[in-house]
Amino acid sequence: MSLYHEAAAILTSPSTHGGSLKSRIYGSKDLKSPPAQLYALAFESSKWSAILKEVVENSQLLQQERKLTPALSILLVHDLLLAKKGIALPASHGLRVGVEKHKARLQSEFVRARLRRKCPTVEVLKATVDAELGPAHPRWIRVNTLKSTVDEQLDTTLKGFEMVRSVQEVMASGPTGKKVICLDGHVPNLIAASPGVDFTKTEAYMSGAIILQDKASCFPAYLLDPRPEDGDIIDACSAPGNKTTHLAGILHERGFAPGQSILAFEKDKHRAKTLDRMVKTAGSDKVTVIHPGADFLQTDPSSPEFQRVGALLLDPSCSGSGIVGRDDTPEFHLPSSATTPSSSSSSKQPNHTKKRKRAPSSSSPSPTPTPNPTQTLPPPIDDSGNENHPTSPQTLHARLTALASFQLSILLHALAFPAAHKVTYSTCSVHTVENEGVVVSALRSDVARRGGWRVLSREEQVRGLREWPVRGDVVACCGEGGGDGFWEEVAGACVRAERGDGRGVMGFFVVCFVREGGRGSSGGGGGGGGGVVDDSGDGPFVRDAEGRIVRDANGIPTLKSTGRKVVDLEGEDEALEVRFGDKGGSDGDGPFERDGEGRIVRGPDGMPRLKIGATRQQGEEDGDISDDEWGGFEDY
Repeated sequence: MSLYHEAAAILTSPSTHGGSLKSRIYGSKDLKSPPAQLYALAFESSKWSAILKEVVENSQLLQQERKLTPALSILLVHDLLLAKKGIALPASHGLRVGVEKHKARLQSEFVRARLRRKCPTVEVLKATVDAELGPAHPRWIRVNTLKSTVDEQLDTTLKGFEMVRSVQEVMASGPTGKKVICLDGHVPNLIAASPGVDFTKTEAYMSGAIILQDKASCFPAYLLDPRPEDGDIIDACSAPGNKTTHLAGILHERGFAPGQSILAFEKDKHRAKTLDRMVKTAGSDKVTVIHPGADFLQTDPSSPEFQRVGALLLDPSCSGSGIVGRDDTPEFHLPSSATTPSSSSSSKQPNHTKKRKRAPSSSSPSPTPTPNPTQTLPPPIDDSGNENHPTSPQTLHARLTALASFQLSILLHALAFPAAHKVTYSTCSVHTVENEGVVVSALRSDVARRGGWRVLSREEQVRGLREWPVRGDVVACCGEGGGDGFWEEVAGACVRAERGDGRGVMGFFVVCFVREGGRGSSGGGGGGGGGVVDDSGDGPFVRDAEGRIVRDANGIPTLKSTGRKVVDLEGEDEALEVRFGDKGGSDGDGPFERDGEGRIVRGPDGMPRLKIGATRQQGEEDGDISDDEWGGFEDY
């Protein structure tokens, strides 16, 4: 089967079979044509098909070449008129001969189609066709700080690119062919590059120094704001690993605490292999523990394995309605095989409006479909990247309701981890039922109320997301009546990204939950009520230039507010006495309880548990520091 027959078969088969165009082509093992060539032909022909449909119909090509099908005619005429090398078939091939003998008429009709659109040149027509596809999506590049820096990439991979000031300028560069970049103003180490530039063949991409990741997809790890004092961090639904490696990159810049790990869960064993490759390529395998085939929902939060988990990132399965695929295929317009040329080709066509219209036949153009609200958004996409087309609004509603129930169960499970003090929840969905609806249900749950969980307010968030303008849906949080200040605040704490709004991002949603008075709740951007209020966004303790908490030889941090040690073991006034009983320190491993692996056991509030007989006494006059200002001795 030729290149053209394979492309025609793919473009005319139901889109529900196998997902997106790229996944259907690259995932097929039965195709003989090179996938890249096949994809380029299918995509470009679809993009031009509305114009080529007119050309084929007005030239009456199908009436004169009976062996041609409507799909083949579009593909062959595209290459004849627009491909640099023409039709990719031997000169004597029947399909090529059959089309090329009508070349003069086809070129004439193509010129007429261009002039009808008031385009003086083919280049202007090309720009018009590209513009009809909507704003070009930039190529978002996250510099992997585990292996490189922004400056290094500017001097190597991006050398020769022009620096511009805004993402809008980057998006506008697509049709011009210029290579421009813009340093993102919201997410650190993120760069927007001109649409269409292929970075997958670069050394930086293949070595893991740069990672192609949509800007909105970078929000969860950035909002979670992982720090050394957070302990272990869970990525509950990890594959393919972009967010997992982003967490590692952020922590690498701040310095991993001794023994601190990222625990990556992936239920699907096949996707877990992808995750493993991604983690190794990015260079985060030494700090990432992958749980292949492990279902996060089946974990026991109280297990000793998770007693040091202080932060969790949740990005569960969703409808995928916000995904912007750069390979989103334009509609493939098929010409009619009827003998009457298109009415747009000539103003001299007779007017048949008074005649009774016949029922459309299988070969005549389809009537304009009635708008369907379920078609205003891309269909839901499952974990394998396959589209799941709803057959009715009721089906879509049922699917979204089921997804929201699953997403809520994962969120509530994460909130049950005893030492956790911050959790991000995100989806690549635009539906409020999966986003604000889940947040509201979680906040009203007994799990959140008993645990003291709330959302991290906009004012407390890291600078880039605090300044991000697109927030949550107020109606979805407050109801139609609105007017509830608390729920309006919740909506403001939610971060949304809207595709097609000129900011060059996919549709996305993320929110951060923090525990009131929990361990570390004052750190990481002020993530908690209660405890020390710190407006600087990096917690109550003094930090060094790299953002790490400064500790003395005993591991004790210093409060910024007072300049004093949290616990002064060497104070001259001896106002504080720390005394441990015989049973507390005689075994040589300190006064606190430890698990089988020697790690300190902590309570739900993050405080270490004293061994039986070990006591801590403090003079009553030393009342300057409250318990929730000190997170206890860290296990490093």
